[in-house]
Amino acid sequence: MDTHSLSRTELLQVADAVAREKSIERDEVLEAMEQAISKAGRAKYGHEHDIRAEIDRKTGEVRLRRYREVIDEIENEFTQIRTVDAKVANAEIEPGEFVVEELPPIDLGRIAAQTAKQVIVQKVREAERKRQYEEYKDRVGEIVNGIVKRNEFGNVTIDLGRAETMMRRDETLPRESFRTGDRVRAYIYDVREEPRGPQIFVSRTHPQFMAKLFAQEVPEIYDGIIELKAVARDPGSRAKIAVLSHDSSIDPVGACVGMRGSRVQAVVSELQGEKIDIIPWSQDTATFVVNALAPAEVSKVVLDEDQKRIEVVVPDDQLSLAIGRRGQNVRLASSLSGFDIDIMTEEEESRRRQEELKSRSQMFMDALDVDDVIAHLLVAEGFTNVEQVGFVPIEELAEIEGFDEEVAEELRMRARTFLEEQNRANEDRRRELGVSDELSALPGLNSAQLVKLGESEVRSLDDLGDLASDELIEMLGDLAMDMEAANNLIMAARAHWFEDEDDGDGAAADLTPGEEAEAPSQPSEPA
Repeated sequence: MDTHSLSRTELLQVADAVAREKSIERDEVLEAMEQAISKAGRAKYGHEHDIRAEIDRKTGEVRLRRYREVIDEIENEFTQIRTVDAKVANAEIEPGEFVVEELPPIDLGRIAAQTAKQVIVQKVREAERKRQYEEYKDRVGEIVNGIVKRNEFGNVTIDLGRAETMMRRDETLPRESFRTGDRVRAYIYDVREEPRGPQIFVSRTHPQFMAKLFAQEVPEIYDGIIELKAVARDPGSRAKIAVLSHDSSIDPVGACVGMRGSRVQAVVSELQGEKIDIIPWSQDTATFVVNALAPAEVSKVVLDEDQKRIEVVVPDDQLSLAIGRRGQNVRLASSLSGFDIDIMTEEEESRRRQEELKSRSQMFMDALDVDDVIAHLLVAEGFTNVEQVGFVPIEELAEIEGFDEEVAEELRMRARTFLEEQNRANEDRRRELGVSDELSALPGLNSAQLVKLGESEVRSLDDLGDLASDELIEMLGDLAMDMEAANNLIMAARAHWFEDEDDGDGAAADLTPGEEAEAPSQPSEPA
């Protein structure tokens, strides 16, 4: 066998060996070699030429060719040839096709060989990175096992077998230390392509790491019979998980705890002794929050769905347990439920209720000019403002113990008189503040709200139209409406901006307040 054919065979053998070692396609290695030989060819014949190398996939034979595009008017004489000149050699050639010239095989000298090696190494590295990204991009959300390669100031480099990752210090559990050669489990929470190659982000503090560990230990979770609805963690210290069973015959908490606590203990051991509260999930928010505050007992809850807040009343001796060490218990319960939780003792709640009753009673005494007995009766019946007294059906007022129709009618008249006087005073104040009639004519704003807006220097339709919904709600304070009503009000204030526009442009009016809307440079108020 001559040396020339031997070198061809060797070329394919090298490609096969590199492909096996780096776990990439043989074709990608050969393409890298072709690019390296092309580069060496351009170095010999001139970089301005279009020189391409091709390696026969079966024999290993290398062919070097120069390509020139056939074109009527040439702009680059090195890579293009005029159609008339090309037709001399081949009468059937057409513009857009290429004239291909065979070049003699080049002897890859030391420099050319070094260049070829660099290109091959670079291409192999790129192919390796691409394979890593393709392999791991669909594994986000999985737990992976790896071996610690090094630990630099708490940042742990982990060998995953076919890739490498670094777990940052803040993604490891407190007081957790790793030595070279240790086996480690972690959760892949993101895989991104970056200029330095694909980056695999892993964590042991992520809430879903705990969820996946439970799925590995509890077959019912893996099978979908039990669902993990929420996880909240204080990594390395304490955690709460909420579970729901889709099979009424299976207790979700018991299944997660396991026989003599074996299942939960396996997770606790992996997480360096992190204490785990397993609580039943409930569709009813109040019930769920009560469960989430376990082991503390709760005597009463007051829920505010709109503000995503919940007030929880606990017995005096349960307060420290409900709050937890450094607020840990209530913080985790809040994270688990998605509600802000305010905790107070029964004594605090009782004192606050007394203060509320007192202030409401005083408000009725002042507004309706009644004594404290009648004011207390109104508060006890659930009346919270003068409007309710003024416009409630007279039969309802008359049904209050100690009232009759005459008293009820008198209270309604006094309430309406008070409201009219208040409206007149607010109307005068509104004009004094310079709030425009166009703004006061908007449906959905009462006189007290208009005064509040005027005091905040919102005095025209344009001033109101420039606000975002949350700004308006904050401005109105205790007189605020809900988010949807605030959106509608702001859109009504903006309506005149779009009156003169075509239907096509009018789509801008559909923007939700708070989104960027390009308003006219000087919006004019309607006459």
